[in-house]
Amino acid sequence: MRIIIIEDEKPAARLLQRKVEKLGLQVETMLHSVEEALQWFNSNQHPDLIFLDIQLSDGLSFEIFEKIEIKSAVIFTTAFDEYALRAFKLNSIDYLLKPIDEEELDIAISKFKNQFQKSSISSLDFEAIKRMLVNPTEKTYKQRFTIKIGEHLKMISIDEVECFYSENKGTYLHTVDNRDYLLDNTLEQLESELNPKDFFRVSRKFIIPLKTIKDIVVYSNSRLKVILPTYKADEVIVSRERVNDFKIWLE
Repeated sequence: MRIIIIEDEKPAARLLQRKVEKLGLQVETMLHSVEEALQWFNSNQHPDLIFLDIQLSDGLSFEIFEKIEIKSAVIFTTAFDEYALRAFKLNSIDYLLKPIDEEELDIAISKFKNQFQKSSISSLDFEAIKRMLVNPTEKTYKQRFTIKIGEHLKMISIDEVECFYSENKGTYLHTVDNRDYLLDNTLEQLESELNPKDFFRVSRKFIIPLKTIKDIVVYSNSRLKVILPTYKADEVIVSRERVNDFKIWLE
């Protein structure tokens, strides 16, 4: 397996190299600028995997892919805004938020091995990713829910939602007027139907909207506790692995 690192800062590149090689893999080379990467790709066979930083010393790494068709898989190593992270996760193996955690690095490499090592890797459409970041395609998100109550149907606007939660294998909508309604959707389905700018899944049990957050309190084990206006049935805890993304979402 041939691996290269394209990273703005040399110390960061060397640190990532040590972490990758600690997992039993070898890094072929390290590059630090758009120009250096262009020269390397023009004279070398493309690697199987690229660890890619977005902001390089002489520009954005997208410039590389505007000039050369890259046929390698990519793991992003970056601290970018929340929308970019979602875009990259859809179009690459994974992203690793700096500082890079060794366990997350191991998981990302395992994803690469499982998805790509035994099959041919198609080239990634980096121009499409760039267009998503500059001028993202408009997507229609859910604006209301139709709830069956006995013989009647009740319409609940997205603006009335205080949170969504799962309990006893059911998914519930809790409203700002302190009422609960059983939904047919799972939380996983809701994640794709809700606007990610307005809603965030803080744990396996809860999805919350930004506008109903009353307070945020530091909780045990590097977690956060979210206080909502009326929902009191259980503590709304941001799981430890979601805290970084949650903080980015709040910005």
